[in-house]
Amino acid sequence: MASAQTVLKAADVHPPGYPTVVAVESMAKKMEAATNGRFKFQMFPGSVLGGEKEMIEQTQVGAIQILRTSLGPVGPVVPEVNVFNMPFVFRDIPHMRAVIDGPIGQELLDKISASSARLVGLAWMDGGSRSLYTKKPVRKPEDLKGQKIRMMGNPLFVDTMNAMGGNGISMGFGEVFSAIQTGVVDGAENNPPSLLTANHFKAGAKFYTQTNHLIIPEILVMSKVTWDKLSAADQALVKRLGREAQMEQRVLWDKAVEESVVKLRAEGVEFINIDNKPFFDATAPVRAKYGAPYADLMRRIAAVR
Repeated sequence: MASAQTVLKAADVHPPGYPTVVAVESMAKKMEAATNGRFKFQMFPGSVLGGEKEMIEQTQVGAIQILRTSLGPVGPVVPEVNVFNMPFVFRDIPHMRAVIDGPIGQELLDKISASSARLVGLAWMDGGSRSLYTKKPVRKPEDLKGQKIRMMGNPLFVDTMNAMGGNGISMGFGEVFSAIQTGVVDGAENNPPSLLTANHFKAGAKFYTQTNHLIIPEILVMSKVTWDKLSAADQALVKRLGREAQMEQRVLWDKAVEESVVKLRAEGVEFINIDNKPFFDATAPVRAKYGAPYADLMRRIAAVR
């Protein structure tokens, strides 16, 4: 007798073809093959099931089974993940990856799973590294004096920019293009693929200063409702395939960044390599203020080589 098929809905705000979406699609194929078709995924990319907040709520009740989300909406339930929002908590991308691939990364996934969030942490996803893009070149904190820079709407991020020497302005991502164009802001910060797809360089922000001030990983979770219905063997399989998706997505992400940089250079964007120690030092008060509850965790992260 053929066993019943379980269809798992997987969702993401990112569009089809985006590294996180492609990695989960690959996980789906492997899951289907490993279970001889007992499990099948249905992919819902491009925010078709709502924004991240709505999708997290649907995942918590089991209406969505697998979700790739940013850490923002998880922070209120599992405060420790907020440590990843700190400026320069990671020295660089290899450091961030060593942390999420190691014991600290697993510990935080387990904390999410054990929390009241009703989500099971499966894997980390690379959300890229945020750097500064402006109309005038920036090489040191002094160069940011008087410059209004758009930040994500979180007091921590606004304080980070203020500490880095600029004037942090919180505004929605959709408003940034015209704000740069009309001079409401002098620049913003994001990863190269976002700068490219949002066309912010066409609004006049042609200098990309590689500050790497925020390197915030994202997560892949499963609904606890769904997880609890799986056999131990299927749970182990989902975890293993989640870990493989973590590694696959990273390769796709690096390729996307590389291709974006090539295209941005062709559009006249200048990439500026800097010594980011002055920016790291300038943001120490921000880490002290917001990181106080996680001081021990931050020490452990800093010790990872």
